[in-house]
Amino acid sequence: MSRTARRTRRTRRPLRALQVAGAGAAALLALSACSSSDDDSSASSSAKSDSSASTSSADKVSGTVTVFAAASLKESFTTLGEQFEKEHPGTKVTFSFGGSDSLAASITGGAPADVFASASPKTMKIVTDAGDASGTPATFVRNELEIATLPGNPDGIASLKDLTKSGLKVVLCDKEVPCGAAAQKALDASKLKLTPVSYEQDVKAALTKVELKEADAAVVYKTDVHAAGDKVEGVEFPESADAINDYPIASLKAAQNTEGAEAFIALVRSAEGQKVLTGAGFLKP
Repeated sequence: MSRTARRTRRTRRPLRALQVAGAGAAALLALSACSSSDDDSSASSSAKSDSSASTSSADKVSGTVTVFAAASLKESFTTLGEQFEKEHPGTKVTFSFGGSDSLAASITGGAPADVFASASPKTMKIVTDAGDASGTPATFVRNELEIATLPGNPDGIASLKDLTKSGLKVVLCDKEVPCGAAAQKALDASKLKLTPVSYEQDVKAALTKVELKEADAAVVYKTDVHAAGDKVEGVEFPESADAINDYPIASLKAAQNTEGAEAFIALVRSAEGQKVLTGAGFLKP
């Protein structure tokens, strides 16, 4: 073999090695790109899946949510209802506010509702005993009594005992209504006898008597005095500590909108909901 042939063979071997190495590198790059593409595709698919699940969860809440609630919850629940509708576009919250005993009777009588928020465990028990509540009711706030007087407190009312003064026109809630039962409990604890000029069916009706100057004073909740602003003046009394009402809330068995009912209750019990309620004067449970 000539020197030229040997040189040619020596030259070809490195070239082949370089070609094989180059092909291997290209293959590795292709695999790497493919793997990266698969990872990106997998991550994208996972993100889409999470997004889809989140959207699906949010989409569960729709339609109208019907809430029966104690009259003293009117202002705060109206605010929460508006908030709920913003958080769940396309939904609507309708309220029926009134005396808890009347609302409980309506529910056990077949009135359509998704949620019941009562001003006392006693009135909630009417619904649970009838088997109309779904699950166990949960206490979400508490409320304390206060005396509502005319602006400026012209009669100088400073205590629960002052309400027994002759000639003073005082209004109480009916004894079957939670605010009336609480007022009677406070009076009994103080050994006071009070004959009101009228018993009203709910706390708002009792407060309205003072606002219209048809009564000199009424025993209502602190939250109602707070909501009335400068239309009345509030007078605290120590006996109210013995008559604090717990407020339970529950979804109902005959609910037409179960998902909406649970979502509304979740909002009421959330930190966001509690902020609205305590801002209205309610006490934390």
